[in-house]
Amino acid sequence: MTKAVYGNNLQYVRKKEELKTIFVVDDSDTNLAKAEEALEDDFNVMTIPSAGKMFTLLEKIRPSLILLDIEMPEMNGFEALERLKNSAWADIPVIFLTGTKDASIEEKSAALGAVGIITKPFSPTILQNMINLHI
Repeated sequence: MTKAVYGNNLQYVRKKEELKTIFVVDDSDTNLAKAEEALEDDFNVMTIPSAGKMFTLLEKIRPSLILLDIEMPEMNGFEALERLKNSAWADIPVIFLTGTKDASIEEKSAALGAVGIITKPFSPTILQNMINLHI
């Protein structure tokens, strides 16, 4: 941590490199922006517009956790999680983001190894709490 002095107050400010990295993977720019806004003070947030680009970035950066949208073109979240679980990144916790509240989606998410599921639009507080449970 770095010390910062504001007036007579001594405060500690975390450098970005000291923060845990979270990947947010979603094909919606709006959802990426909302997640980044909710998390940027406490995490190094990397917004990624597709699962394919996530795998490219995983070659260079290992996140502490991945927030992964289920409904995406090209490779959906279920397919991406199956690929993750059969790779060197199998131990990275994944929380699904979905716009659909459905028991079958929750069951499939759990069966594939997701540690949680959050329905969009999400509450920033719930998002933070769920992440903190798993990292």
